[in-house]
Amino acid sequence: MIKNKILNFFSKQEAVAPIRNKLMMIWSDEIFFYNQRVVREKLRVKENRAHVVYYFHSLSDPYSHLTINILEKLISNFNIEIKIFFVSEPPQSITPERGMYKKHCLKDAAEIAGWHGLKFKATSYFPKENEVLAYKILNYFSKINQNEYINLIKKVSSFLWSNDLKGLQDIISNLNHEEREFLNKADNEITYLGDKKISEFKYYFSASFHYEGENYWGIDRISHLESRLIDLGLNKKDSVDSIVVRLKKPKINLNEFKEKKDLMILEFFPSLNSPYTYISFKRIDELITLYPIKLIVRPVLPMLMRNIKIPSLKGKYILSDAAREGRKYGSIIKNIYSPIGSPARKAYSLFPIIDSYGLGFKYLKQLTRASFYDGINIGDEGYLEKLISGFGLSWDIVKRELKNNDWKNILDQNLADMYEGNSWGVPTFKVTNFDNSNPYYQWGQDRIWLIENEIINRLINHR
Repeated sequence: MIKNKILNFFSKQEAVAPIRNKLMMIWSDEIFFYNQRVVREKLRVKENRAHVVYYFHSLSDPYSHLTINILEKLISNFNIEIKIFFVSEPPQSITPERGMYKKHCLKDAAEIAGWHGLKFKATSYFPKENEVLAYKILNYFSKINQNEYINLIKKVSSFLWSNDLKGLQDIISNLNHEEREFLNKADNEITYLGDKKISEFKYYFSASFHYEGENYWGIDRISHLESRLIDLGLNKKDSVDSIVVRLKKPKINLNEFKEKKDLMILEFFPSLNSPYTYISFKRIDELITLYPIKLIVRPVLPMLMRNIKIPSLKGKYILSDAAREGRKYGSIIKNIYSPIGSPARKAYSLFPIIDSYGLGFKYLKQLTRASFYDGINIGDEGYLEKLISGFGLSWDIVKRELKNNDWKNILDQNLADMYEGNSWGVPTFKVTNFDNSNPYYQWGQDRIWLIENEIINRLINHR
């Protein structure tokens, strides 16, 4: 019972705000982050342990199919030992909108694969019985040479995602009767040890790596692992090629569009309690400055205010990961004051009138900076008055909206549209032509580069 209360403290609103704020600052603190690396390295040396990187794979995870294809390059670039584990799907508490989550993973993996020189064209998941056979095969051959085993995983994964049952059967076609019996009777709980190990590391997603206290999710976070290994002097060559290289964005001469405005629409779905939203504002600002697009800001309620619980281990990872990504993009998370509850409600209530003056983006940008950098309670009316007066607006007029509940319907409509794009989280982005046709959705600050590519491609087609 006590454990459950601790695990679900993140889902409380104002009652545990001071504790939550303090923990959030610890989890995101840069000095704490790098000190932990030093502590872990000293402990590793003291215990005379090798540099071991753990990799967690799930056959039913599209991202795992991409990640297994970069594993050999990681090994060839660094003096490390790799330990491979298989894991089950994450629990419902981690992926509350399971149906949308699975659709999203499939679509997203297929879309980003080609940009990274990888192949993935699956449009549906494979039958469960094929997966059972695949795990039996991997369990049976688990003692072979590691390089051969990685190639076997890649082969098995390819057969699964192309729905090639015959290909899987051919792998074991040369086994004799006794060997087949052994394969079929073998304990197929190959994910048991992996589930236990990833739980030890306070993590939950497959297609991920763990090294000395830090988790790195798939091809989107491998660069952080690379940097850490290079800092430790573990690279085999003085100059190491990046394991994952993304293709360059399409070229376009923006001078052609200097006199043109609002050739398309970018809708931005942020949340006031999202650190990933906070670290997105700078890059969205750059997009709307660079390209002839009209920005429409469509805020939604934070997950916690939508009664979606966030386990503490997920909350911890989100904060530490967002801070890590923020440092990469120049959006530092520093002092935190979570706006969950009445602070968020107050701030949202003023959004419609402020947005009507064309200041909605600037308003939310300042609010998230207050929450994730300055450590300010954005529900404090003194702060709101100072902020809004700084925009050149009358506080006496704007503050009347504090008693208006129209904002709730607006946020509900925004959420419904976000769900139309198969997204339940923020930040979400939607690009359309100026007549609102041909919608293109992306979820997450990780995919701002794809939004930019989409904008460029539409501009190229517009010429």
